[in-house]
Amino acid sequence: KQVQRDVLRLIGSDEEVTIPEEEKLIASNNSVLKTFCFRKAYISFMFRSYDDAKEYVLKFFDCRENAWANLMVTHVNHALYTGLISFWVARKSRDAQCWFARGNESKLTLKRWAESSPWTFENKWYLLEAEESFSHNDYEAAKLFYKQAISSAKLHKFVHEEALAYELAAYFYLELGEREQTVEHFMLAHEKYLEWGALGKCDSLLKFVEFMKKLWHEGAMS
Repeated sequence: KQVQRDVLRLIGSDEEVTIPEEEKLIASNNSVLKTFCFRKAYISFMFRSYDDAKEYVLKFFDCRENAWANLMVTHVNHALYTGLISFWVARKSRDAQCWFARGNESKLTLKRWAESSPWTFENKWYLLEAEESFSHNDYEAAKLFYKQAISSAKLHKFVHEEALAYELAAYFYLELGEREQTVEHFMLAHEKYLEWGALGKCDSLLKFVEFMKKLWHEGAMS
């Protein structure tokens, strides 16, 4: 049901999902707490809520050692999104080195998996490489890795991860002040999120793009 909540948010539904005795379960079961924190970190990341993403991923890291092992698909998502959040926080945080270490751990995990199964893991590894390069101001490497992440996701039919790669590349180009590339990548991300069915995410993305263009017009954003 925690996943159902995320899906409803992504598709733009106002439907409420209740879990009986949720607070009691979270307080008494570390594995439930870990899952709860990851889902909160994930949805905060997807809607670019920096403070919430940082708060919940820290809680996830704190409780993951004493929780049950996960199924492989869950472990993959944990590695990808905690890595992406870690590099995002590293770019904004004073304690960047510890966040770089967390992101690098996720990146190396996905790199190992990509060596044995490129179809499933290659695009995820490339995206973490891109975000790490961005965080280290290695812009040429970042451009290459974003392109590879997009191409690999497209080739292997991961529509939602193709959308994510376009979106993160757009934020990268926004940071560089490359307006044409920024808008192009945001709109390609929107197209792919729409194909995926994430109407709530599409709406959020368009609102940000309009806000960004307004600031450009007013001269408040490079």
